[in-house]
Amino acid sequence: MRLAQRVDRLGTETAFEVLATVKQVEAEGKSIISFAIGEPDFETPENIKEAGCRAIQNNETHYGPSAGIMPMRETIAKYIAETRGIRVTPENVVVTPGAKPIIFHSILACVDPGDEVIYPNPGFPIYESMIRFVGAKPVPLPLVEEKNFSFDVDHLRSLVTERTKMIIINSPQNPTGGVLSKSDLEAVAELAIANDLWVFSDEIYSRIVFDSDFYSITAIPGMQERTIILDGFSKTYAMTGWRLGYGVMNPQLAQTLARLETNSESCTATFTQWAGIEALTGPQDAAEAMALEFRQRRDLIVEGLNQIEGITCLNPGGAFYVYPNVTGACKKLGLADSRALQKYLLHEAGVAVLARSCFGQRNQGEDQEYVRFSYATSREQIKEGLARIKKAIEG
Repeated sequence: MRLAQRVDRLGTETAFEVLATVKQVEAEGKSIISFAIGEPDFETPENIKEAGCRAIQNNETHYGPSAGIMPMRETIAKYIAETRGIRVTPENVVVTPGAKPIIFHSILACVDPGDEVIYPNPGFPIYESMIRFVGAKPVPLPLVEEKNFSFDVDHLRSLVTERTKMIIINSPQNPTGGVLSKSDLEAVAELAIANDLWVFSDEIYSRIVFDSDFYSITAIPGMQERTIILDGFSKTYAMTGWRLGYGVMNPQLAQTLARLETNSESCTATFTQWAGIEALTGPQDAAEAMALEFRQRRDLIVEGLNQIEGITCLNPGGAFYVYPNVTGACKKLGLADSRALQKYLLHEAGVAVLARSCFGQRNQGEDQEYVRFSYATSREQIKEGLARIKKAIEG
């Protein structure tokens, strides 16, 4: 028996493949400090866990509406209205088991085979995977170090054709930690309006911004109707295993995504939604403390990386990633590229990072080497990991 041809177009999230390798090396008795996985190292705040447990005790364990239970949608609508400065109703909201279904279902609903979708590169690998899966053409938008891992506006304009259907943006960004400026977002908005394009705005790290206020493209006049906001609970509230995310979009598209949810997962677990309500309406102390800790870790890891020969690292504005330039380190060690450096650091230093290739193919003309560090680990682990890397590179 043969599988469908479209399965061959599916990509993957290579961070989990690296994690499997790390576990294998650890099983062999080697100590590994991992900077590979983008998962907060904190526990879900107690008030949220208690709300989930109460919901189970109250028998909130049955099917719910595919778009999400009304109290959850009302809570999200109020939260998005307050944080983005736009008018939102429950009819704009679709709740999903994790945020990834919003990526998949939005592309399924908005993009036809043969359409073109512009997406950030380097970027979260699932964007390109889903674009290819639906038979569309992925068009990479380079994020360049010289612009603090933003994009060149003129280059973006040159990528738009009569077949362009959607632009994907992610700010704060994975893997670079870069934050798009208001002028960057205005340039995207101008193109989207002029060419009648969808904009998919991945805002999952919106609460982890260090040096400026978060700004959503939906706040720009004319953009709310054509923008799909992705957000969720995993990063802000350390709820990765709860699988709870959502999208905010125009009501017609929301109905379509709810129907896709009916045809796939049926609905999001009801008790996790009650936990999500508590997350958004309850005390924010824990979430704010996590964000502050991430900022302190950012400062620590950036300073440390810049003290290692052959490595230079920008100061990212958000998320919990750094994306240092390791071209000099590769040359010093005689390594071909960042993937070779990834393997070298794992086996020689006992440190796990992700290579540039984990976040898409090189852009045309890209000749520098990069790796991603997730600093969702303790300061002690960061210090030890930096010491190991310095020794492995400098001797």
